[in-house]
Amino acid sequence: MYARLRSLFDNDYGDDGFRSCSVTGLDVHRSVENHVKLFAVTAVIALIVGGTFAFTVATTRWEVIGLLEPGQFYTHLSLHAWNLLIFWMVFMEIAILYVGGPMVLGRRLPYTAIAKAGWAIMVAGALGVNLSIWFSGPTEAAPLLTAYVPLPVSPAFYATAIVFLLGATIAAVPFFVSIWREKRLGETGTLPLVAFGAFVTSIIAVEAILGGIAAFGYALVWRVGLIDGVNVGIYRQLYWIVGHGTQQINLLAMVTVWYFLTHVVGGAVVVSEKVSRSAFILYLFFINLGAAHHLMVDPGLSVGWRIWNTSYAFYGAAFASMIHAFAIPAGIEAGRRQRGLGGGLFGWLTSAPWRNPAFSATVFSIILFGFLGGITGVVMGQMQVNMTWHNTLATVGHFHATVALGTTLTFMGLVLFAVKVMFRREFVSDRLASLVPYAYAGTMSVATLMLMYAGILYGVPRRTAEVVENIPGTSFNLSAAAPLFVIFGVFAILAIVSGVLFVLVTVGSLLFGSDNSDGDLTDLHAEGGLAPDGGSVHVVELRGTFALCLVFMAVFVASYALNWYLLTQLWSIGA
Repeated sequence: MYARLRSLFDNDYGDDGFRSCSVTGLDVHRSVENHVKLFAVTAVIALIVGGTFAFTVATTRWEVIGLLEPGQFYTHLSLHAWNLLIFWMVFMEIAILYVGGPMVLGRRLPYTAIAKAGWAIMVAGALGVNLSIWFSGPTEAAPLLTAYVPLPVSPAFYATAIVFLLGATIAAVPFFVSIWREKRLGETGTLPLVAFGAFVTSIIAVEAILGGIAAFGYALVWRVGLIDGVNVGIYRQLYWIVGHGTQQINLLAMVTVWYFLTHVVGGAVVVSEKVSRSAFILYLFFINLGAAHHLMVDPGLSVGWRIWNTSYAFYGAAFASMIHAFAIPAGIEAGRRQRGLGGGLFGWLTSAPWRNPAFSATVFSIILFGFLGGITGVVMGQMQVNMTWHNTLATVGHFHATVALGTTLTFMGLVLFAVKVMFRREFVSDRLASLVPYAYAGTMSVATLMLMYAGILYGVPRRTAEVVENIPGTSFNLSAAAPLFVIFGVFAILAIVSGVLFVLVTVGSLLFGSDNSDGDLTDLHAEGGLAPDGGSVHVVELRGTFALCLVFMAVFVASYALNWYLLTQLWSIGA
């Protein structure tokens, strides 16, 4: 078994340490590939831990089962959130930086000792956070993801969270060095789009990490008694730099992977490099302003600032997302039409390699993130409508649409792609591997919609173990929402089963899949190769993408109008 595990970190490299990848067309160095594998494997371990607690959380919120007591529920919810929203994501994002930087550029990974040190510090921090949450004493509160003060959260939690953030910063240093060297010493005039997207992602990551260190450091010195108190308003503003900023890292990393995988396995082209780069730059200036929707009920912010932030400033990020929402499907349509793959309105899409899990996971995440995560994000980001969403399960539904249906589904596709292309292992079952994106996307979509409906229609609060049957100490109940929780419970468990299937396929393939080092892997890359034959992309019809965009806009307008209508129904309360 030890020999088998060692073989996962070895490929047929030349004397210079490089190999030519027949799927991506890249010259890949051993140093880059092995560190991508290291961070990706660690990320999957975090996914397994977080998914375990997803089961206990879901079966508690489904009060027919009511698995945990409230005290236990908060502990399990904290572990679920930190492992899936932070550790699974950030370990994968460091791997994506290494792919988007030195791998795409065809370079070695500089300072590999620093990369390993960053990985070790991140692992130590993640273990510390998990242990500090699990062993929280009777006088300490489980931190949840927000870790709000003045809740008496364990000082060890704040300390180890800072350690993890520092580790992520250290692990990113080789990426920054590779970009610097490429611009100063390399022959590349302009960074490839994927490398550019990874670079913008890294800048957003630095902003988030600095905010996290400031917030958790502030809370830590209070918890160890160096200062008497904490200004709660300042802490909340500092916290949401990392609390929401980490999700913006997820967004940019996800979009970068979309461009990469649709190109490699879907035959996409870039319709306009300048337009796509402009969208990334808009993210750079506006995306973190979305964090303000967590502060809409705080008294410390002026009405004028809230209106400016949730309208004019917010639209900068929304416009960037709209650009990507058109550019990526348009790239798929243009690339496939240039290759003569599929005619009519949607032939380019129906003829696509839907059996390839890397492709299906990517396209499902684009669709579901857009329709469920993107639309709800813009709607709930408006100051007035936010009042009906704030601290209800609708918010939980929104970030499951973005993080689970968007980022996690995308990263699943990338991991399955890496199993064959980087680890050079065949799937233990091609059929099961192909099933994973369909099963996870379908079941998690329904579970997410039920969370949204429970929050919007009934105001069911988040972060509570039980609310449908009763609210302790009152006669008030939300029993009308019980049918939604039945549907949620069933589909949440099915989504977890789909996640288990992903882990079984991934881990099983690494441990027991046959070696495909001698294979050509022609089933993985785009039909007709990575570059289409001749012709300008600007003469290709994109009527299929335009039709999809019209459908998207219709759903957007309907959802926006519906939420404003529901808001008007609240005005009569107390009248």
